[in-house]
Amino acid sequence: MRLKITAILTGLGLIAAQSGLAANWQPIASNGAERVEIDRARIAKVGNGKMLAWSRLIFGRDLQIGDSQLNYSAVEALNRYDCANRRFATVKRVYLHGGKAVKQESVDPPVDMQADAGSVDDKLLGEACKLRPAGEAIVEAPARNAAAVAANPVAEPPPKAMYADMLSARGTKPPVVYQVEATPPAKIGLPSKEQLTAMAAAEKSPAAAAPGAPPAAPQGASPTASQSASPAAALSRPGGPALKADTYASYIRRAAKPVRKKAVPLETGHPPGETAHVHWGYEGEGAPANWGKLRPDYATCASGKRQSPIDIRDGIRVDLETIKFDYQTSLFRIIDNGHTIQVNVGAGSGIGIMGRQFELVQLHFHRPAEERVNGKSYDMVMHLVHKDMDNHLAVIAVLLEKGSEHPVIQTFWNNLPLEVDQDVAPTAAIDLNRLLPENRQYWTYMGSLTTPPCTEDVLWIVLKQPIQVSAEQIAIFSRLYRNNARPVQASNGRTIKESR
Repeated sequence: MRLKITAILTGLGLIAAQSGLAANWQPIASNGAERVEIDRARIAKVGNGKMLAWSRLIFGRDLQIGDSQLNYSAVEALNRYDCANRRFATVKRVYLHGGKAVKQESVDPPVDMQADAGSVDDKLLGEACKLRPAGEAIVEAPARNAAAVAANPVAEPPPKAMYADMLSARGTKPPVVYQVEATPPAKIGLPSKEQLTAMAAAEKSPAAAAPGAPPAAPQGASPTASQSASPAAALSRPGGPALKADTYASYIRRAAKPVRKKAVPLETGHPPGETAHVHWGYEGEGAPANWGKLRPDYATCASGKRQSPIDIRDGIRVDLETIKFDYQTSLFRIIDNGHTIQVNVGAGSGIGIMGRQFELVQLHFHRPAEERVNGKSYDMVMHLVHKDMDNHLAVIAVLLEKGSEHPVIQTFWNNLPLEVDQDVAPTAAIDLNRLLPENRQYWTYMGSLTTPPCTEDVLWIVLKQPIQVSAEQIAIFSRLYRNNARPVQASNGRTIKESR
């Protein structure tokens, strides 16, 4: 499947010189200088009800890719559309400046998401999937045969990060004004006849492409960073409101939708060393003590030396810098992902700390609190997950203790999904600042994700002052997740600093 996708995206994305076809950009949505377009000349049918299409987001100003000193003013995305099920996944992104590509990245693995009715994604899907008028041909690659589809309907590699702790995000560096040239990059176009032959061979034989097939990954692609480096500060604009979160957030972020992997037998072909029949969880064979043995890429859960959570004690009391919170009122999506209740928020909220800008992408809950403070445990904890353009994670932990009802958390509970993996998008907006305590003093240390694959180098910030939730609110979460907390890990001499 990976070879097939590589062949298709390479054919669609890198050989305009052979095809000689010009782009045909059609506007889909706009807001001032920013606009979303689809290229009608680069829409390819790749199976029954499956389409590939290029779209682009033009910002009308310069943005910076992390600390790389590279500027970009537009992003093109190659999306795969499932027309019948109204779903899409991003396969490739190309960052442009002045009409020229400055960076490209492959998404590994592409993550399917629902195109919400009336959203930009829905409009892009509708345009990609509708029948072309006369004279506008669709390039078609042969679909897999029925037996292959039945045997392997998804055939995507598993996510490389914990669903609740790692999502895509953008940086938030202040932009400067820049007039965008709406010129497509010279090296993007439709596949040639030879490339279509290679694509067809890849469809029929995932193990090997036909002679002349494109390389396994385009030069400059960065598959390991696929779920992260999305457009920086796409919806952040000084002096004015952000674009509507419910309309543009999913297009910009392509946040990986949590997918619960059911504890069913692995039929064949599971990676060497992977334990069949067992999925990670909080009890039984998949309990935290066994995470490092379940899959090779979970080994850090057992061997890592900077794992989270920890019992916070013996901190060095210093004058820590004030966290610069820039939280906004936002729409949200809420999902029960099989491990926790997760809330994905709209774009435009973030923090500034240690000279870096991190964007808030989602928050989720654990019961009891994973962190301990001098041995003390709390009823629950809320983790607010942030990420910058260089894929660095910063997680703010807000401890929850029994007391009065919290209105924002009650809004979350009012909209709880009825089923695991069900994604609910309420019309209510929330003020994210109300999730923070009045006192913003904190402890900080370097740790890891608290769920597989337990990736390290995560900046942890634990706010000292808890916020209150009612006993009923705790009981509601407990009915869904009685215990979804990883036990505390050895601190191994790590430096812990705290505000004095």
